[in-house]
Order: sequence, then structure tokens, then C-alpha cells
Amino acid sequence: MPGMTEVQALGAELWTWRLATCFRTSDDIPRVDRAPGWLPAITPASVDDRRARADELRRRWEAVRPDDGDVAAEVDHRLLGSALARVTWELDRLRGWERDAVLLVEQAIGPYFDLLLPPPPLDARRQTDLVAVLVAVPAQLEVARGNLARAGVAPLARAAARLLDGVEDAVAASVAAVVPLVDADRRDALTGAGRDAAAALGAMRTWLAAEADGMAALEPVGRDGFLWFLHHVALLPRDPEALVLAARRERERAVVWELLERNRNRDVPLPPLPPDAATQVADQARLEQQVREFYEREGLLTQPASLRHYLTAPMPPYLAPLRWLGVTDDLTCDGRLDEDGVSYTPDPEPDLPYFYAANARDPRLGIVHEGAHYQQLALAWAHPDPIRRRYYDSVPNEGLAFYDEELLLQAGLFDDAPRSREVVHNFNRLRALRVEVDVGLATGALTLEEGTRVFVEQVPMDEGTAFGETVGYVANPGHAMTYLVGKQELMALLVDVARAEGEGFSLRRFHDHVWRNGNVPFALQRLELLGDRTDADALDRAGPWW
Repeated sequence: MPGMTEVQALGAELWTWRLATCFRTSDDIPRVDRAPGWLPAITPASVDDRRARADELRRRWEAVRPDDGDVAAEVDHRLLGSALARVTWELDRLRGWERDAVLLVEQAIGPYFDLLLPPPPLDARRQTDLVAVLVAVPAQLEVARGNLARAGVAPLARAAARLLDGVEDAVAASVAAVVPLVDADRRDALTGAGRDAAAALGAMRTWLAAEADGMAALEPVGRDGFLWFLHHVALLPRDPEALVLAARRERERAVVWELLERNRNRDVPLPPLPPDAATQVADQARLEQQVREFYEREGLLTQPASLRHYLTAPMPPYLAPLRWLGVTDDLTCDGRLDEDGVSYTPDPEPDLPYFYAANARDPRLGIVHEGAHYQQLALAWAHPDPIRRRYYDSVPNEGLAFYDEELLLQAGLFDDAPRSREVVHNFNRLRALRVEVDVGLATGALTLEEGTRVFVEQVPMDEGTAFGETVGYVANPGHAMTYLVGKQELMALLVDVARAEGEGFSLRRFHDHVWRNGNVPFALQRLELLGDRTDADALDRAGPWW
């Protein structure tokens, strides 16, 4: 298949470049292991270099034409188009590298956090990189200030200043906890680099607070820009109004089922918190095995013997002060498929943030979502087609994990836990609200403050979690909607495949395919599984790619 060979060659070249140059992310799904010594490149010159390289790859992508009828090659070709469109989205439409103070602060200190996510021991390479990343923080922040002085936006500058409150003590505490884990001959260098990084971050907070009022107002990407993202990056042939309408109906449904569940459980007390993190970790390991056995027993999803486990560990003192920098887990990567995934959990206490609180009372509430991420990514990273091992957009990934929550609820996993059933419905309410807030922020119908208040009042959710979520959605429009939108797309695909296959339909076979191809947008899975070109043709009519 010449088309497939050509597409695969281009894909290998594109992804070698992309993995080396994409920005650091706070999300765990797009997270990748970096080469030794890697630092994010945020200078205008580096962005110009990326634009030039992307332009060259686009010209070659446009010249590649998979053979007619070779659906697998067509799917891969469209995936590469999505990857190239995301470069345009990041560099020239969002322009976070020069407008977004939160993103730029994360590029400076985030790689330090990321290096600490895989469990100890810290090998020599990680120790060297930890020192190098901290040494680079002052210079990275100097570049960030230059970018923001030219193009920064006020709300995100204020948000970054808020996130940096107390950062000097946070970095100092983290470095102090890391020092015993490194070789004696590196401890002084790590301590000194941490001290300088903390001072630079504190100075950045002061600068942001002083300069924010003089920065530009936040300009949403607008409806047309959001449509471009949906059609060319997410490969989702829908419009914002339809997404919001569907989300409102789903939120109403979730509220009704949650109220009914609460009424049913009105005399059922909340399950107690575990006495300590160690007990919660042990419970989670036992329940993770229970969930895997449930998948197999109910014929829902194959659990290969080669698939490692999704476990938890107590929140390390070197991560806890900086957990605002990203999801505190390590889902491994395609080069570490022989390792377990791990998520870090704080000590159980009554005032835990929203998701930590749910997981403390029933660890399965995290297993059915984050554990689904771990399994989906581990299976996809082993895909025989390298192009499908990579992240393109969160709609399929988050949609699959959100679908897994209700899949296992309906299949009976939580029959023994009535209060957990309430939480699953509450999660559904949250994910439906995310669509409305995401689209509202992208189109300018909501401000950052208004979006935060929606979550606080309507989930309800603690203000800190709500603020952190909304900041991320302001800077990265199109992500918050992915949970519910992806779930709905997946369920529509399931219904159509079941109808086409009739009595021969197998939930296990369908789920095995979707989990293995969990990075592939559902419009393309529909094309491959059903030969249904409806969505693919709609994407082709969506206007110019660049």
C-alpha cells in the first residue's frame, strides 16, 4: 500500500519533530517523556522556526494522497492533518506563548514538576535534569516577561499571580524534600538552583501584579475561531450551539438522577474516610483488581496479561506544594509500558478538594476515570500503527473515560455503594456544565470570574478547584467540553455499530477496538468501523485547513 507507506513515513518525521517542540502541558493525557536536558522553547525566534517547519510539513502533507479505498491510510492522513492544525492553533490562534502568563510560568517551573512524577528512585539523568531545569527558571521567566510585555492579557496575568502566591515557600519545601533523594555531590547545586528559581518566581509574581492592569483585555477566540478548532483540530463536525443544547439536556438528566439517588439514599450515611493515605492506597489496589475482574466477568473489556496496573501512592512532600502545576499522576509512556501507572493522593481529611474527596471515600470513583485513561493510553501506546499512539485532541480520550464511569455504574459496579452512585451523577452534572462554560468562555459569553462562579454554585465545587479549572479553560478553549461531547459521540457510534452488526454485536469487541484506538477522533472511527463517511465529508466541507 504505497499511500500507507508514504503516510507512515511522514508521520514518523512529523511526530519526531512534534514531540521535541510541543509546549509543556499541565494535563496528563498529552504528557510525554522528554529527551535528556529538554526545556520548553518560548522565544519568538523558536516560534518562527516552528512555523517554518510546520509550513514545510503541511505542504508535504497536502501532496500525500492515500490510495482510494485504503481507509486506514486515510484515517492516518487525517490524523496528521489534525496534528499540524494544532500547531497553528497553539502558535497563531491562541498565541499562549506570548499572551498567557499561566502557560509561560508553567513552561518555566513545570518541567521540574514533571520530572518528579515517576516514582523514585531518581536516576542520574533525572537528578541532572532537575538541577538544569531549576537553573534555567530565571532565564525562562525573563523571556516570558518579554513576551508578556508585548502581548500579555490581563486576566491570565492576574490568574498567574494568584497561582504564584507563596511560591517561594512552595519551591523551597519541594526542593528540601528532593534533596535526600539525590546523590550527595548534587545536593548543593540543587539547593542553590532551587533558591534562585524560587526568588525568580516570586519576582515574576510581583511583576505580574504590577503590570497586569496595563495588559490587553482577553479576546476570546470567538465563534468562527472555535468552529475552526472543532473542525480541523478536534475533527468534530458539530457547531457550538448544538454542543451547548445537548449539554443542557444532559445536565438536566444528571440533576434528576442525582436527586432521585439522594432521595433513595436519604438514610444512608456517607462512607467514612480512611484513617490515613496508606489505608486508602491499599484499598485502591484491591479495588483496581476488582474493577479489572468486573470488566472480564461482565464481558465489557479485555484485560490483557501484559497490561500493568493503575495504582495510587501517598502524595510525596516534593509534589504537594506544587500540585497546581498539573495532574499529580504518572500514566507512564510508550517507552515505559512495563511500569504501573500511579496517581498520588493526599492524606484523607474532611476538607479535601472535590475529586480527592470523592476518591477518598470510594477509590473506584477515580479508577473508573483515571484508571480508564491509564488503560486506554497503555493499549494505544502499544498500537501496531505508530501514528495512532499519539495524542491529537481530548474528545476521544476524555470521552472514553467519562463514558466508562456511567458504563460501570449501569453495569452494576456501584450496586454496593449507593452514595458513590450519587457522585457519578454529580460528575455527570459537572462535565455537562463544562461544555456550557467552555463554549461561553471561547465565544465571549462568560468571563473567567463568571465561569468560576458557575462551577462553585451549580456543581457545587470548592472555589480553588473551580478557579483552577476555569483558568485552564480560558487558556485552552475546547478542552472542557471534551468529556461530555466525547461520551456522546462514543455512545452514538456504539448504537450505530450495534445496529449494523445485529445479533453478532459484542460489547467486549467494540470496547477493545475503542480503547486500542482511543486517540482517534470518533468521526474517523466511524469511517473505519462502519464505512460511514457522513462526518468525514462534513469535515471536508468545513473550509480551509490553515
